[in-house]
Amino acid sequence: MKYLCQQKFQVVTGLEKLVLMRKKCSFFIGVVLLTGGVVSGFKQYETMLLEEYKIVPEGPLSYEFPNSDIAMEESGEFLAIPFIGKTYVGFKQALAVRESYGLYRIVNSYGYMGKYQFGKVALRSIGVTDTSSFLHDPLMQEKAFDALVAKNKWILRKEIEKFDGKRIGGIQITESGILAAAHLGGAGSVKKFLNSNGANGFQDGYGTSIRTYLKSFSGYDVSDITAEKDAVVVL
Repeated sequence: MKYLCQQKFQVVTGLEKLVLMRKKCSFFIGVVLLTGGVVSGFKQYETMLLEEYKIVPEGPLSYEFPNSDIAMEESGEFLAIPFIGKTYVGFKQALAVRESYGLYRIVNSYGYMGKYQFGKVALRSIGVTDTSSFLHDPLMQEKAFDALVAKNKWILRKEIEKFDGKRIGGIQITESGILAAAHLGGAGSVKKFLNSNGANGFQDGYGTSIRTYLKSFSGYDVSDITAEKDAVVVL
C-alpha cells in the first residue's frame, strides 16, 4: 500500500501539489478550530450551568436507595448498597445538586464558588481566605460545608429549638431545612423569616427563596454536626 501511494504522488503535477497542500492545510486548521471550539464550549458550559440550575426539580432530593442494604448480583454474590437517604451525607449531596449539580470547580455570575456555592464573606467566617486554592480543593470544600453548618447551627440554635416541628405558611419547619435556608440566604435572613412568621422573606439573585429551601431540605438527620460558635476549616 505504501508503494502504491508513493507511485500515485509521483504523477501529481506541481499545481496539483499546491492544491493538495492547501487542502491539507485547511483541514488541519479546521481540526484546530473545532478542537478549540469544543474545549471553549465545555468551559462555557461548565460556568453557565449555574445560570440554568432552575431546571433542578423543586421537590425534595433525598437520594433514596432500595430498602435492603444488600442486593443479589446475577452471579449470586451479595453487593453492599450505600444508603444515604435522609442522612447528613444525603443532605449534603442533595444541597450540592441544587447549588451546582455537584461540580467543584465552578463559579456563578455572582461570584459564588464551588460545589456548595460559597461566597467570600462566608468563607472568611470559617477561616478560608485563599479562594483559588479553595476552588481547586474538593476536600477543603467538603470541610468548609461542615464548618459552615456547625457555625450556622450555633447561630440559629434558639430558632431551631423554638421552631423545629412547627409549620409556617404550610411548611413543616425542621432543623435541616433551617440550615439549608441559612446556606442560601445567611443565618440572619432565616432568623427574620422565622421570627416574622414568614412575613419577612428572602430570595437570592436567581429568585430562589428561603421558603423553597425550608421545604425542599426538610427532614434530614443533621445530628452528625455539632453546633460550634467558632467553627473553622481544619484539613
